[in-house]
Amino acid sequence: MAIIGIRRLTWMVEDVAACVRFFTDFGLSLIDSDATSALFEAADGSQSLFLAKGHDGLPTGTAQTTRGVHECVWAVDSEDGLARLMARLEPVVALSTDGEGVVHFVTPFGQAIGLQVWRPRAVFGAPTPQNTVGRIARLNQPRKWIDRAVPKRTHHCVWTFPDVQEAVDFYRDILGFRITDMQKGFGVYMRADGCYEHHNVFLADAHAPMPGFNGTLKFHHANWEVEDIDELMVAKNHLDRRGYTYGDWNWGFGRHRLTSAAFFYVPCPAGGEAEYGADCDCVDDSWRPRIWDGAFGTAIYMTNLPDFMKGEPNWDVTYARPDQLHYHPADRAPMAEAAE
Repeated sequence: MAIIGIRRLTWMVEDVAACVRFFTDFGLSLIDSDATSALFEAADGSQSLFLAKGHDGLPTGTAQTTRGVHECVWAVDSEDGLARLMARLEPVVALSTDGEGVVHFVTPFGQAIGLQVWRPRAVFGAPTPQNTVGRIARLNQPRKWIDRAVPKRTHHCVWTFPDVQEAVDFYRDILGFRITDMQKGFGVYMRADGCYEHHNVFLADAHAPMPGFNGTLKFHHANWEVEDIDELMVAKNHLDRRGYTYGDWNWGFGRHRLTSAAFFYVPCPAGGEAEYGADCDCVDDSWRPRIWDGAFGTAIYMTNLPDFMKGEPNWDVTYARPDQLHYHPADRAPMAEAAE
């Protein structure tokens, strides 16, 4: 075991003040800010650092040019684990270590990554028990009331990659990530070796015919986990009251089929989207990866169902054989129809 989750996301932004307003409303805790930077934390201590374009704290030599997360610092469980990772990295990338002990490097495909020995604060969810027909889990007890969301941890992050297989090979062979699932024509979900989350990173195909996908390495979205659907919807209503709107390409509240996770995506002034998530699948090394049709894996339901998903779903999913544990860029329809 070595990588245990996300320690910090470092963002390149154009308007720090707008990011401070947004992520305060989003529910993260502001730790520090000035005219060119802002630092936020989730409940477990995982961070988002927002740096103005041109800030000397931003990584250099990367392939990214647009707003969004320009470096993900992964948490490592121990000094021994960090040493093992560095031994794998040294033959293929240049390493540098800063005053915090973060080991920085840029991958051969131009993505900035950091590694740091760090343990999150313990956070324990306590969702309200759920009653259903024939099973009373909550007797003489109302659901708890909350008026603001407090994101518990930084759950996962997504970028688009020009060559998904190259990125998969690096994350698997050098960093020790595991493939959990694959969407034909859309990308690969991967889990860090010390985690139980279905995925900590999604490697999206930059050539998929989706809005904003332009063939380059580019940030897409970051996900913060909340306790349950109640906290997710309270979060949305708070943003509604604060006057936020969500754009034309918005699925509303929904639940992914591929990960079982509830979701709500919000356009973000820092770039890409910020996602609230809850109730994601948890897996270990006995998990069998699957290959999914892109649209079928996207959702069981969503409140703003797009036109391309209003027909009967294409029930296309199968377990991957050992020889199929690689990216499958097969037929991208009907995602292509959605982008037209």
